[in-house]
Amino acid sequence: MRRTCLLCLIVLSWLNSLQAQPIELRGVWLTNVDSEVFDDQARIAEAMRFLSEYHFNAVFPVVWNDAKTVFPSALMDSLFGLRINPRYEGRDPLAELIAAAEKYDIAVIPWFEYGFAAAHEKQGGLLIQRKPHWAERDHAGNLLKKNGFEWLNPFHPEVQQFVMDLVREVVRNYEVAGVQGDDRLPALPIEGGYSDFTQRLFAAEHGGQMPPYDFRETQWQRWRADKLNDFTRRFYQEVKAIKPECVVSWAPSIYPWSYDEYLQDWPGWIQAGCADLIIPQAYRYNLRTYRQVISALTPSNLKITDGRVFPGVLLNVGDYIISEKLLLAMLKEHRQVGYAGEVFFFYEGLRKDDDRLAKALVKSYYGEKARRPF
Repeated sequence: MRRTCLLCLIVLSWLNSLQAQPIELRGVWLTNVDSEVFDDQARIAEAMRFLSEYHFNAVFPVVWNDAKTVFPSALMDSLFGLRINPRYEGRDPLAELIAAAEKYDIAVIPWFEYGFAAAHEKQGGLLIQRKPHWAERDHAGNLLKKNGFEWLNPFHPEVQQFVMDLVREVVRNYEVAGVQGDDRLPALPIEGGYSDFTQRLFAAEHGGQMPPYDFRETQWQRWRADKLNDFTRRFYQEVKAIKPECVVSWAPSIYPWSYDEYLQDWPGWIQAGCADLIIPQAYRYNLRTYRQVISALTPSNLKITDGRVFPGVLLNVGDYIISEKLLLAMLKEHRQVGYAGEVFFFYEGLRKDDDRLAKALVKSYYGEKARRPF
């Protein structure tokens, strides 16, 4: 009897120690641009096997971009007659990926890449062609456009409902560990807010006064950011109402640039309890500027006491591939500052040059397997 009780105490102590251990996040974004992973089930299975072999424990697959989904969407079918990205017609790549990841105990957190962006260099594309009143505009009255992306109005209730319904489809219909917004969800270029709808909304709350022409005017900037903060709160609450254990993850731009350019006040999201994960896109090309960014993102500097912050690291975009030396120096910086992991953009960067970067990771910081974080 005493031996049994002693064994129980040992097991309980071990379980408590596991719960006390900080999460180590080893994640990677998986895109369908410059990547063919989603193109068939065998490639998806191979990608999950590879990530397991190199000791990753989380994957963030794109599920919403260019007004198309990477899963069969009844919502998109009913509103726009486009059930899934035609590239995947007859399949469900998200379901295939979840099944493959489950074999290796890898957490799957679908990434709603385009968020409130309607299209890229398409004059608003399908969404705004069908729903012109969903468009946001700049102070000249033009369709709001920044860096090639054309924007929906994130303050319009129909737009908010549409995005929330997309997210709810995934949370309800799939066994996912979480869902993720990014530098376009929730976000709006600071140049925006001049659609008739948004101006009327502002005027209704300011005694008939119209928004200032200067889109960087302090109170006008704050009002729009607060509206996005309200949506962040709604997003968090509605996801948790469906599945309380579902992680709500955000991958915004770095702060305060995120606030000054895209109205993303994400330290406020943490303070309001609307973020389980924050993965700022700390994309830099040399160690000096990277150190500055990483140091500024620490919870103490952001005056936050809770929430989990992990850097987003740029491995590969276009012709750029990070050097092994710089990659390892960045991870060393993470550990010295106190970050317990990171998320890489993006998967294909691990596979270039005969898996060179993945091999460097597994020989150093990823030498042992890490438990699934969620």
